[in-house]
Amino acid sequence: MTSVFEIFGIETITPDYYRQALTHPSFSKEKNLAYSECYERLEFLGDAVLKLTVSDVLFKTYPNSTEGELSKIRSIIVSDNTLAQIAKTNRLRELIIIAPHDEKQGCRNLNSVCACVFEAILGAYYLDGKLEEVKKYIEKTFQPFIEEVKNNFGKYNAKEILQEYTQSKTKTRPVYTVIKESGPAHKRIFTVEVKYNDEVLAIEEGLTKKDAEQKAAHSACEKLGVI
Repeated sequence: MTSVFEIFGIETITPDYYRQALTHPSFSKEKNLAYSECYERLEFLGDAVLKLTVSDVLFKTYPNSTEGELSKIRSIIVSDNTLAQIAKTNRLRELIIIAPHDEKQGCRNLNSVCACVFEAILGAYYLDGKLEEVKKYIEKTFQPFIEEVKNNFGKYNAKEILQEYTQSKTKTRPVYTVIKESGPAHKRIFTVEVKYNDEVLAIEEGLTKKDAEQKAAHSACEKLGVI
């Protein structure tokens, strides 16, 4: 089986850190292990490492952006969707230690779980004294995502763009409604419609409500000629 070292290319020194980082809370509860024996505390630490590194890159990449704009871009870059995409592509999710019941429920494939484990591994490396190596890994791995957002910011910021447009017209905000949910529990598909002044502007699907809303907002903006 692929190891953490093979995935991240950074030497692992203290095995316990990485075992904890890969352990889902369901497994630690099933085995009556201490709270620290799952990934949650390490996730907290790794989240800070990730945000600091990405913030540093964005600060240099967007010299003329405001604090609010940088925060928005960072929230897109370090979203669960992005982290889960990385964890699934590099096969990190295959290493997650999870209770049989939650395995059957498809928890291993949830974006939220994959994202948590990814951040926990970063936290484990931090405790292992590998901060500089981790920062280089993050800078390299997230560069394509940063470039994507930089070149297509309107697509990711569509909800704010649409709201600013509608409020400038009538001071009324667009309304998003989930009109359908389908698919298995571990891979739900949400269908969202966006209305403005009782008119349906767009209907789109996504793997999360937020994703579906963003897609609907983007389609609405295109329809209104805002983007």
